[in-house]
Amino acid sequence: MTNATVKVWDPLLRLFHWSLVTSFAVAWLTGDDVKDLHEWAGYAAAALVAFRVFYGLVGPRYARFGQFLRGPLATAAYARDAISGRERRYLGHNPMGAVMVIALLAMMAALALTGWLMTTDTYWGVEWLKELHETLANVLLGLVGLHVAGVVLASFRHRENLVRAMITGYKRSPLPDDIA
Repeated sequence: MTNATVKVWDPLLRLFHWSLVTSFAVAWLTGDDVKDLHEWAGYAAAALVAFRVFYGLVGPRYARFGQFLRGPLATAAYARDAISGRERRYLGHNPMGAVMVIALLAMMAALALTGWLMTTDTYWGVEWLKELHETLANVLLGLVGLHVAGVVLASFRHRENLVRAMITGYKRSPLPDDIA
């Protein structure tokens, strides 16, 4: 096992990641108590999602959607390999991680949109929209739990601390069987 590392996650991607974590946590914790802070956290999350979509198109290699998005067959094959414990290590996002990135971004965007709609004259006080917004928040919280579980599993399986990598930007250099 080598101790060499390689820079994977650039500073803007890491700042985005932890800022989105923070904005969702603040919005979740203030939803019923501190309306102004809840709304500003939602606006921050919406801006962060917009940034990530842009950055996914023009950012550096491992931030680009084109680098990590795989088709359904490749993703299903990776999932089968993961279930059997023989998935290959990816230097960037693995195919299941890529699906999670898209799911988290889409759910956060939908949550921000429904939250914003509730501030408009047209949808102010509309009960079905409030219920949809709360349901989306709960689904997003579930996705976050799955994301964290996937990070823990991949960290264990590949013997690397992915949380530390998202803080420092560095991962273990690829081995011959890894996908860079």
